[in-house]
Amino acid sequence: MVKKSFVQHLLMADAQASGGDTSRTLIERTYADLRTDIIEGRLDPGSKLRIEHLRQAYGVGAGTLREALTRLVSDALVTAEGQRGFRVAPIAIDDLVDLTRLRVHIETHALRESIRHGDEAWRTQLRASYEALSSFEQPLSCNQRRSWEVLNLRFHETLLAGQPSPWTQKVLRLLARHGERYRRYAMELPGMTRDVHAEHTEIFELAMDGQEARAALALEAHIWATPLQLLKAMRDGRMHWVGTAADLEQ
Repeated sequence: MVKKSFVQHLLMADAQASGGDTSRTLIERTYADLRTDIIEGRLDPGSKLRIEHLRQAYGVGAGTLREALTRLVSDALVTAEGQRGFRVAPIAIDDLVDLTRLRVHIETHALRESIRHGDEAWRTQLRASYEALSSFEQPLSCNQRRSWEVLNLRFHETLLAGQPSPWTQKVLRLLARHGERYRRYAMELPGMTRDVHAEHTEIFELAMDGQEARAALALEAHIWATPLQLLKAMRDGRMHWVGTAADLEQ
């Protein structure tokens, strides 16, 4: 079992990266709060973001909100409508398919490179991040989802950290934020039987064994699991989204 202090350290580090550090500016904190509310679905996809309403809800001025919203436009979590203001970016199966294909393309290549170039320090860090993640997903519960997301992101970033491209990590962190919006829906589906821990264990063990081809295939299946699960829910009538699912049916 991983020491709780190690897990708490990771959670605190993520909170600081997301604006939890009190030394960060008001704009950065507002940006982090808005981003969290979008990812968590407290701000509905496609909804209008009215400055006056947001000023009251977040207790900040209009200028601060516009700066924070502009940053979220750069993250593609908010859309700008010219002189008409801002909206929360919509979600759709087609968007998830595009996102997933890009993740697979980048992450499987990065994983192969990481396994080839990863040293003993990388292996030690990977084991630590895997063990921390395991402590939160045996079993995985919705009421621990936020803590799990922090550790899940850390595991995936560590998995790919053996390769020498910092830009790969930056791009994948942005994609991960979007993927989190969709995972939230998948994890709240009734009767979910997916064993996420088994998927992570397979990827971890193959990476540690240096089996780059098999590890890449396991990672690809893991990344596709969420969109396929949501597609099945749509077919069963358990959820309805804007967008088509033709690409997933091919």
